[in-house]
Amino acid sequence: MTSKTNAPKKVTARKVAAISALSALAATAVALPSIQSATAAKVIKIDGSSTVFPITEGVAENFQKAVKDVRVTVGVSGSGGGFKKFCKGETHISNASRPIKAKEKKACAAAGIKYMEIPVAMDALSVVVNKNNPISNISTADLKKVWGPAAQGKVKSWKQVNSSFPNAPLRLYGPGADSGTFDYFTKVINGKSGASRTDFTASEDDNVLVRGVSRDKGGMGYFGYAYYLANRNKIKALSIDGVAPTAENVLNGKYKPLARPIFIYVSQKAAKSDPAVRSFVQYYLKNAKPFVDRVGYVPMNKARYNASLKEFQSFVK
Repeated sequence: MTSKTNAPKKVTARKVAAISALSALAATAVALPSIQSATAAKVIKIDGSSTVFPITEGVAENFQKAVKDVRVTVGVSGSGGGFKKFCKGETHISNASRPIKAKEKKACAAAGIKYMEIPVAMDALSVVVNKNNPISNISTADLKKVWGPAAQGKVKSWKQVNSSFPNAPLRLYGPGADSGTFDYFTKVINGKSGASRTDFTASEDDNVLVRGVSRDKGGMGYFGYAYYLANRNKIKALSIDGVAPTAENVLNGKYKPLARPIFIYVSQKAAKSDPAVRSFVQYYLKNAKPFVDRVGYVPMNKARYNASLKEFQSFVK
């Protein structure tokens, strides 16, 4: 079994999504290149984004079925937390729901960590509310009224956001500051990465956010589309400026500005020196699409996966 490390909370919904993908893919997995037991890594270490977690977890579980003497650990410390470990050489691969930041690039360079950025899927970052909330659509301007720093301690009811909204308490649930989802959302909605009110329930565990919104009639939260899909019987996703978060609207470019690529980052040193890490990444790119489909994100096209695989093979020569 895959080991999940450094996750402050349980990740049950993610595990369910990943396990569902495993059972569906068991008969169709691409054959792995053989790996000599004497040279294979005992452990492949991965950490980072909760958004990317269910894809990587699913791939890792299937990979280990074919390579019995390799264990893959997948931690969930957020994109920022993952990069901190990755740029210290503590992990081989980092899951990320946003591109690496300049300060993280500097940290990696200072430690001699060279890496390859690989997009593995597209996400329709979803704004969600309680199932019984009558609202079905919200504008990006109103989202800024809700989540912007100026709302701190002031915007406490739905009607303060928009006069057409109910006169009901507004309570917020969102990812923590180490989250790539937090970075991305605050940048595209509030105008600056990290710019946000702080008087909300924050967690790196999306299950905490789901529970909060599902139990709170006045609740609002945001996280990756796969976690909305896994809990759509409990919560409702809002359309953004009249456009629903769907795979179709991501592909046709209509779901703006909350459609985004999500990534894995691979250490060149780890991939060059370790055949298990190298084979895992190759397996990931050959098998990503069906895993992405089954957990609810939008896969890259086949040509993009093939191009990434070719680039990776050159990267590790």
